Parts: sequence; C-alpha cells; structure tokens
Amino acid sequence: MSGLLQRLRINTSTAGSRPFLAGAVLGALVTLLVTMLAAAPQSGAGGSASGASPLGGGPASPDAKDGLQYAFAAKVGTCLMWQRDDAADMKPVNCEEPHVFEVTQVTDISSKYPAGAPLPDTETWRRLAKQRCTKGAERYLDNKLDPDGKLQVSALRPNERDWKLGNRDLRCGLWRIGPGGSLQATVGPAVEQDQSDVWATGTCLGLVDGTVGDPVKCSEKHSYEMISIVNLGKKFDSYPSTNKQNAYLDKVCNKDARTYSGGKNLEKLKLIVAWDTRTKASWRAGSRLVNCKVGALLKDKSGLAPVEGSIAATEEERKKLDEKKKKSKPSTSSSPKSSTKPSSEPKQESDGEADNPVDDVPPEDEPTQDPPE
Repeated sequence: MSGLLQRLRINTSTAGSRPFLAGAVLGALVTLLVTMLAAAPQSGAGGSASGASPLGGGPASPDAKDGLQYAFAAKVGTCLMWQRDDAADMKPVNCEEPHVFEVTQVTDISSKYPAGAPLPDTETWRRLAKQRCTKGAERYLDNKLDPDGKLQVSALRPNERDWKLGNRDLRCGLWRIGPGGSLQATVGPAVEQDQSDVWATGTCLGLVDGTVGDPVKCSEKHSYEMISIVNLGKKFDSYPSTNKQNAYLDKVCNKDARTYSGGKNLEKLKLIVAWDTRTKASWRAGSRLVNCKVGALLKDKSGLAPVEGSIAATEEERKKLDEKKKKSKPSTSSSPKSSTKPSSEPKQESDGEADNPVDDVPPEDEPTQDPPE
C-alpha cells in the first residue's frame, strides 16, 4: 500500500457476525499496526535531525509535514486525529474530542535491535507490536484489555530511513477499527471508555460480500441497524452462558424492536432480530454491553441479505404505539380485590421457571439452528 499510512493485520480472528434467528454476533480481536513511511528530517544549517520528530522531512504530500510531525513527538496520553488515508492531516486533539489514536506507551527496542541491525520484516513488526504494546495498554487502562472489545492495540513504528538513523522507538496506542477495516473515531480518554464492542442506537453497518461492513447511512444497503444497547450486568451478577444470554436477549431485543420500529411487522418485512453475546474474556475485562439489531437473511440462510432504509418509527408511529400501550394496561382501582371469589382454574405450583426464564435453555452442546457463516 502506498502513502504514509499502511495498515497491517495482526492476529485476526473470525470477524463479523454469525446471523441466525435466535441471534448471536461474535466479536473479534483485530490488532493493527500503523507504519509511518515518511522520510526522516535532514540536518539544517543551524541544527540536526530531531529524534523526537522524525517525520518532518521528505513528505509524500506537500501538507504531510505539518500533520505527521506529531506522530513521533506524541507523549503517552496524547490523542491524535486524522481523516486522510495518508494521515497527512494528523494532529493532536483533546481526548474529549473525536480521535482515532491514543498513545499508551513509548517503548525502545534498541536492546534487541542495536545499531546496524536490519529492519524487521512485516511479520516481526506484527509480533513486536503485540508483545510490546498489549501489557502496556493494560497498565495504561489499569484494567484488562478486552480481546473482543472495541479498543485494539496498534503501534507507530519507524520507517526504513529512520531505522538506519537509529530510531528504535515504538509508539504503542489504542484505536478502533470497524468490521470493514476503517478507522472509527472515539470520544473520551480510553481509560474512561466502556470497552464493549457496541454501536450507538440508530447506527447501520454496511454489507460487503455478504458480511458486516463499516458504518454507513441507513438509506444505503446495510447488514444491520442497531436498535438498542442492553446492559447484561443489570440482569446477571456473574458471567452467563451463551445460552442464558440468548434466552434473555431473545425477549429483550424483540421487545426493543417493537418499540424502536413503532410496532412494525418485521416478519412481513422479512427482517429478523439479532444480537451480540459476550465471551468470558470480555466479561472479565468488564464488558457488559451488547447491541440488539435488525437485519435480513438470504433465502437459503447462508448469509446476510441487503437492507435499505431505516425501520425507526416516525413520530406519528411512536404516538400510536404509546396510545396502544396505554390502552392495553389494566385499569387500577382503589377497591380491594375480593378474596372470596373462587378461582376458575386450580392454582399451579411455581417451579421457578416463570421468574427465571433464562434457566430454561437447551444444554450448551445442543446445536442451534443457524445458517453457515
């Protein structure tokens, strides 16, 4: 890839969704390495090249010098923002503003790669970024890093010319990559962000070759529309099995779908309700949030079908749904209920299932009826 910004996948596990009527979308850990390919600054008449800012000279575009000078001068805790593919518009911003990279650690690898050592190949850089940056990110967060969460480890590393000049600094950081591979801006310091891999209600994710893509306008073809965010921690005190999550979210997400859509008949629209589940590793890192979403399946259920347009209720539809809910509520009376009226049906002993429906689920090894991925 040409330009100043090159993305390299590290330890990519199965990404995207596993759509089926019961619904479950598995998160994936995608760690990326940023390679800044600008030339090092040249010595001037009045000074020498600065090791803290090696991106000043030889830019690939006229305005790259102004933006990329921040990359290797950035201290721990600095948040960086850029939108161009070549990162030429990179600049430091307040972490409360949208940003795409937050520096978590600056690590010197000169002990392993002294002067004269050849520049590591791509695979070695991937391994270095994972080895040197993951633990540092957890120290920075003062918490475990969710391997399936929205924040992923990455790094800025010297280019070949900088390497020959002796630059051995690896700037580790955290960023968010969408399911389609593009950078997604986050707001707030990483330590204050919930690591749960969720999207804001109303977000639509694209559809690329039958799989989930990056956020797009809901008027465009998309795979899912996010209809709510559910906090599993409000229901479960300890990690719930996937079956228990599915049983609970089946009820919650279908209810949220009716509210979000204004009571639309999703079956008639050939839409399904789906949701995410959390892994044990995510739960241990504190991730409790999941998305409820609406999408569609291909006729053979082999993958996702394109959906166009939002199902969000209009103001009029919301009012009608609210009125319907009010009418369906039983009227309250100040008169006490008669205790002498005989029951028309014998009273049944409760076995606890009605109060705890999530326990009434199939065994963990029972197969679910989901289409092939």
